[in-house]
Amino acid sequence: MNGAVPAELKLLGIAVVIGLVQLLWATAVARRDQDPKWVLGAQDDKKPLGVQAARLDRAFRNFMETFPLFATAVIVADLMGKFGALTLWGSGLYVAARALYAPLYASGVPVARTLVWLIGSIGLLLVVVALFR
Repeated sequence: MNGAVPAELKLLGIAVVIGLVQLLWATAVARRDQDPKWVLGAQDDKKPLGVQAARLDRAFRNFMETFPLFATAVIVADLMGKFGALTLWGSGLYVAARALYAPLYASGVPVARTLVWLIGSIGLLLVVVALFR
């Protein structure tokens, strides 16, 4: 190997950054709405979230449902030597969609958000299909 990092692995790294940004964004918005004493305490009782904080929490949970699948598929494709057009396009679609999903969800954009989720899912599916080719 010449030391070049495949684009799919770079996109996997970008997906990690997207997840961290979503986590921090969801946490910051939630904490803005909550009492600082509760935030600094044991948080034994559940505090309700505002509308935007709840949307960001759901968007992050959705990311956490798909990211392990995406990461596993990309790593397995690398180990199997299956990187190619399907994994590149799939990874690109997944990462682009995940970058757009949380802002759309936070803004309350219903149809576009669902289409973006679908595009991300298709991207994930393309990477998985490459494993069997």
